[in-house]
Amino acid sequence: MFEARLVSSATLKKVLEAVKELLNEASFDCSDVGIQLQAMDNSHVSLVSLTLRSDGFDKYRCDRNLTMGMNLASLTKILKCANNDDTVTIKAQDDADSVTFVFESKKQEKISDYEMKLMNLDQEHLGIPETDFSCVIRMPSAEFARICRDLSQFGESVIISCTKDGVRFSAAGDIGSANIKLAQTTNFDKEEESVTIEMQEPVTLTFACQYLNSFTKATPLSPQVQLSMSANVPLVVEYQIPDLGHIRYYLAPKIEEDEN
Repeated sequence: MFEARLVSSATLKKVLEAVKELLNEASFDCSDVGIQLQAMDNSHVSLVSLTLRSDGFDKYRCDRNLTMGMNLASLTKILKCANNDDTVTIKAQDDADSVTFVFESKKQEKISDYEMKLMNLDQEHLGIPETDFSCVIRMPSAEFARICRDLSQFGESVIISCTKDGVRFSAAGDIGSANIKLAQTTNFDKEEESVTIEMQEPVTLTFACQYLNSFTKATPLSPQVQLSMSANVPLVVEYQIPDLGHIRYYLAPKIEEDEN
């Protein structure tokens, strides 16, 4: 038997918003430590990795490891039926071919349950190597979303360059070029507004705007975002989900084609 309960369905809705643009379907691996999802996006360019720890749930029970393949469009339809402050309980039998979502309103005067068919998905687990990154940037997530949105109007690629002075985002295209530079700032009153950079060596890499903009759909989950970069390895964009886990996106840098 698998059962997981969250006090507010809003968190689950935000998690789904954060992945559904990149994935049509996904396998949720449930074990006694929590729920994990790892999948390449539809075009096999980026990787999404989601971890929801069992201790972050209001109630969590998983007797046997269970993989639930879900169509995310169907899951979106079901979660739309829940109010944001409803409690949500996810239930499934050990070898079930369906999963049940139970929504309870605050005063428990309304309880609704929705059953959804599960899918058999072939999912290969990719080993993600531990990397010591040359640069780790932490910044307000809303600021990062804004930068990606603004720069995507100028070109298809964003160049992120990190030095000891700060981090620079730039793009160029037919209408011209754009540069946004952020210096390190420490705000002790509001830590989530700080920009911090840990740098071993300077890094400059180019990434596709389209994917960065998809990653920023996770902005509502966390006030801060962490960008980890090293030459020739994928960028990691990480959003912490308070008290519950994290979501990480991996995106390989664009290789500059030689001019000649």
